Amino acid sequence: MLLTALLLFSLITFTGLGGKAVCLGGAALCDSRAITAPGEGAGGASRPADPDPTASPAAPTASPSGSGSPGPVPSSSLSRSPGPRDAKPPARRGCASPRACGYPDASTTGPRMATLTPQSTGNASIRTDGTVIRGWDITGSLDIYANDVTVIDSRITSTNWWGINLRPGFKGLRILHTEINAVPGKGPNNGGSDYAVSNMSTSSVEVGHCDISGFGDALSMGQGNLHDNYVHGIVPYKNLDGVWQHTNAVISNGGGQGKLIIRHNTLINATPVDQGASAAVGLFADAAPVTHTVVDDNWLAGGAYALYAGGKDSSGIEVTDNVFSPEIYPSGGRYGAVAYWNAAGQGNIWRGNRMADGTPVVPAPE
Repeated sequence: MLLTALLLFSLITFTGLGGKAVCLGGAALCDSRAITAPGEGAGGASRPADPDPTASPAAPTASPSGSGSPGPVPSSSLSRSPGPRDAKPPARRGCASPRACGYPDASTTGPRMATLTPQSTGNASIRTDGTVIRGWDITGSLDIYANDVTVIDSRITSTNWWGINLRPGFKGLRILHTEINAVPGKGPNNGGSDYAVSNMSTSSVEVGHCDISGFGDALSMGQGNLHDNYVHGIVPYKNLDGVWQHTNAVISNGGGQGKLIIRHNTLINATPVDQGASAAVGLFADAAPVTHTVVDDNWLAGGAYALYAGGKDSSGIEVTDNVFSPEIYPSGGRYGAVAYWNAAGQGNIWRGNRMADGTPVVPAPE
């Protein structure tokens, strides 16, 4: 009985002989009968889904073989990415809050299930392709060494410096309708967890309809599809040398191998400037020039500037129809709405961006 209890609340995965994934304990992540697609079991009654394009019908459960490898789950049953926005309604003006202007908040993001099943995983390594994690309340973090992993309708309280981390060489990670937060002081930087979602791969990662808080840099990637998320409660922290680290709701350091789409999110960085605040969206050419990035129809607030826009070598940057909110600073960010916009960059587009009262936002010349 003691061994059974330990196995149910600890997760260890490794690669056994012949390269077959072996999983010890943690029925939530090891037993395919407990890994379900949306609309099936997982131990809690579902709350009514919000009327949004990703609301999905019931889908079949994973394979009941008990082998730890889920059966095929049609990707269309998990979520549908936002379609073309050509027909989006006219922008509302004079909004006092994201919700009043039609942007995500706590009521439209996070798990759609009333009851989640607690699971203490520690730093769990996921090594089985096609794993679907649904309906779980995880204390720990997920390190993804597998393809086509989906985390949906769950909660992760990270005790590590990431909530979910996609490792190099793997692809197809999707994180949908999930709450990701952190326990400050539990990361190696001695003061806060760094990344809610870190993409170390060259593959796109989809993060949609998630409620994210408690990290220094919440969404970190050079390529991905970030849509309909509510990022707030950014936590300032010092590294082991006692230096405040920079904070961003979304950060890209350039050099992405694909397209980065940041669309219809609420991105708030209320960190004080003297405690490391950078931006709500920080596009920085730290590793290489920033290219092929779309920042469309977001609610942006806080930071030194609400948007750092890529700098002099950027190209293919489309910044359109965003609302810069005065809720943290009157101009969107402490020093203004936008910095480092390269109007001459090939394919760079600036259009329809405005303050919440409808006043157009025009970048200063570089």
